[in-house]
Amino acid sequence: MEYKYEIHCHTKEVSRCGQLPVEELIKKYKEAGYSGIVLTDHYSPMTFDLPDFFSKKKAIDHYLRAWRIAEQYNDESFAVLLGMELRFYATVNDYLVYGITEQMLYELPFLLPLYIKKASKLLRERGCLFLQAHPFRNLITRADPKYLDGVEVFNGKADEEANKNSEKWAKEINTPVRTSGSDCHRESGVGLGGIITAERIKTNEDLIKILKSGNYKLIKNQR
Repeated sequence: MEYKYEIHCHTKEVSRCGQLPVEELIKKYKEAGYSGIVLTDHYSPMTFDLPDFFSKKKAIDHYLRAWRIAEQYNDESFAVLLGMELRFYATVNDYLVYGITEQMLYELPFLLPLYIKKASKLLRERGCLFLQAHPFRNLITRADPKYLDGVEVFNGKADEEANKNSEKWAKEINTPVRTSGSDCHRESGVGLGGIITAERIKTNEDLIKILKSGNYKLIKNQR
């Protein structure tokens, strides 16, 4: 048996550009035959209101709003995991983080001013995977591979040429983890990407193990 997982999607509750409330997002992915999703809401300057910048706890409470609604849907038939799409101050590059937990978010310093060298080190030391998202989107620059565990080689919002260039670059730098994600913000983005595995993913540890193993196939439904 095979299982499909979305590993790049956004919710209306947290990502300002998201149009689907998390409960609707989960419903749509269940209807599309997926066995789970990783919520990778934007952790970026655009995510937080001004008061959040003066209280890390308020900022993280805000960031976890969709996750706390979604937790109730995490069961044997459908997994809901917490992830992140991270963008630092005054930059346009985005990075996908897998393996993040609520506890880590509260314990770590506010990530936005740390930039890639420090943030990547802190997160990877805690067992997270740190990937560059859609590396050939307009204005984005490719990060130094030494700070990365992998590359998103297919993105549902990217055009075919950008995705081909991402795959080519991932091969050139010989990155160990290559992923696909729908980058879903609205209903039309449901099911464009993700991974297919022969094993169920129930926890962050399962996800990290599968991604590191390479034992998965990529879903690539180019629009």
